[in-house]
Amino acid sequence: MIDERVVLVDDSGRAIGTEAKATVHHVATPLHLAFSSYVVDADGRVLLTQRALDKVTWPGVWTNSCCGHPLPGEPVEQAVRRRLADELGIVVDAVDLVLPEFRYRAEMPTGIVENELCPVYRAWWTGDPTPNPAEVADYRWATWAEVHDQPGLSPWCVLQLDELPAEPVDWPIADPARLPAAAQI
Repeated sequence: MIDERVVLVDDSGRAIGTEAKATVHHVATPLHLAFSSYVVDADGRVLLTQRALDKVTWPGVWTNSCCGHPLPGEPVEQAVRRRLADELGIVVDAVDLVLPEFRYRAEMPTGIVENELCPVYRAWWTGDPTPNPAEVADYRWATWAEVHDQPGLSPWCVLQLDELPAEPVDWPIADPARLPAAAQI
């Protein structure tokens, strides 16, 4: 088993070190690099996932398709592809950057904090995933209107919905030069 590390960043998005993923999320979580992704199928539906019930952060909560952390030195798009394969058993056709500068901080009722500089990607894929039960409790394909109506979404997903246009097929591809410096590998 590898010691998975996350990239710590300063407020300007520059890498300032690494920390073990297993210890980075707590009541004083340092700002670190992450990503969110939305898998979109040929019909324009979005793959929603329910986080595994034993996850440290937001267990059992419905959210976007997949989230994760790039490893030190790993391009974020490569991390998106890696985590989609690990969590959902899928190899996506294409990955597009849509929100390069998304950042959020959210606190769970337990006091655990998420504090992430979290570029958002759209991935294209059609089919039924094979979720890893350690990561995903359930999934469903939903129209964009159904995503907006989904109760109890993760805090980062709710914030992202405010920044994304109405239909995923129309999301403009963002300029990768707008990514934080730590993500420009």
